[in-house]
Amino acid sequence: MQLILRRFLLVLLLAAAPSALASDLTGDWTAAGPRPDGGTMHLMFRFKQDGTRLTGIVSAASSDLAIVNGQVNGDQFSFAVQLNFGERSRTLTYGGTVKGDTLEISAPTPRSDAPVHLTARRATAAEVAANWPERIPPPALHPVPANGLARTPPMGWNSWNHFAGKVDDKTVREIADTMAGDGMQAAGYVYVNIDDTWQGTRDAQGNIRTNDKFPNMKALADYVHSKGLKLGIYSGPGTKTCAGFAGSYGHEAQDARTYAAWGIDYLKYDWCSAAKIYQDGDMQAVYQKMGEALRATGRPIVYSLCQYGRDGVWEWGPAVGGNLWRTTGDISDDWKSMTRILVDQVGLEQWAGPGHWNDPDMLEVGNSGMSAEEYRTHMSLWCILAAPLLAGNDLRTASRETLDILENPEVIAVDQDALGQQGHRVTLSPNYGVWAKPLAGGAQAVALVNSSDEAATVSVEWKDLDLKGPCQVRDLWAHADRGRQADGFSSNVPSHGVVLIKVTP
Repeated sequence: MQLILRRFLLVLLLAAAPSALASDLTGDWTAAGPRPDGGTMHLMFRFKQDGTRLTGIVSAASSDLAIVNGQVNGDQFSFAVQLNFGERSRTLTYGGTVKGDTLEISAPTPRSDAPVHLTARRATAAEVAANWPERIPPPALHPVPANGLARTPPMGWNSWNHFAGKVDDKTVREIADTMAGDGMQAAGYVYVNIDDTWQGTRDAQGNIRTNDKFPNMKALADYVHSKGLKLGIYSGPGTKTCAGFAGSYGHEAQDARTYAAWGIDYLKYDWCSAAKIYQDGDMQAVYQKMGEALRATGRPIVYSLCQYGRDGVWEWGPAVGGNLWRTTGDISDDWKSMTRILVDQVGLEQWAGPGHWNDPDMLEVGNSGMSAEEYRTHMSLWCILAAPLLAGNDLRTASRETLDILENPEVIAVDQDALGQQGHRVTLSPNYGVWAKPLAGGAQAVALVNSSDEAATVSVEWKDLDLKGPCQVRDLWAHADRGRQADGFSSNVPSHGVVLIKVTP
């Protein structure tokens, strides 16, 4: 009898012990934690727990992803989401622990092996409404008159590629000082652009305020202007930017007036969380809304559309007041990323011209992920593409070799040519490619690119450029004339290197 009683008590104790049902995660949670790049990761979680099974969504600034393989075991839980990049996909697995009224979550990052450790709490009704807002219908379509800016591709600097969330007022002032003193400004680089993470909260009237990193944006703009340079800023049509800061949703006209009052000269407008409100087919109207707001301020502000080349933006970018528009996803500081973006530009040349440019993303020159040869290729091809030239490195510590690449006047002249015509691919093989850009006065810039792992001879024939020989050839990196060439030109090109020539009939 005592043995039976002991067994019965043991069953009761086990039933009372912590189990997979000890914590109910159902509901909305908001989480934040420091990212490896110095910024802050903000996520929302909408959990639904059914016994040990966990479902729901992970909500980042730019997208909502369905939870798969979610499991709860006592105060421990785990789940995954699937990221899709065209034909490629990646599974991100999360783990977490219940700590009283909060959750400690280990969150993977798409671009780093180091997880971010987030602390999550129950979201307020206001936070839920801000993350999943009611849809404001976009305006009816009509053309926004051109602003007359960016008659050649904009040139300047942007903070994101090197600094990401670590940019601040002091850094921007020092970059402006450096640009004014090291030859960048003389070479044509004018814009000093602050990317994401400058935003604070909105005041009682809804006006956007800066955070502690930027104590006085008007004073910063005045300082940049005192150097003969111009200041750019960043926002987006969603409630949150890509880094989780305040976007311009529902405040477009108000934000445009604020930017004008501060003295802003350039706006990069990033789609991100707008994808949780609108469909791709709404993009034109959504970007038109800010284009009209900028125009209404009366201040000349270059308008940069950043929505990764979706919805054929090159076909309607000028109609919404855009001066440039991204044609691809983000660039990375490596040869594979740079050349993948290059291929994506094929066929887009018809949409570029004075005042409106295809944007294959910012320059990585000097960020240490590629060799000097590869950076010369990167710079050459962006100039052939008549791309905006926005340096993305730390100019304060740039080497002479890096500055020689960024400041080469003969190469920059290809990008800034008055004809304003984007170049095109002439020939392609597995190991090399030839790209050409018509120039004012009948000359052409030609890039001979070696994609192989060994040095190789790359050639172009004048007939492939619709030219008749003989033609005068000048090497724009060597600053050397190569004489009159009868039918074409050949050169030995280093691995992943380029020979950029100007061909004059």
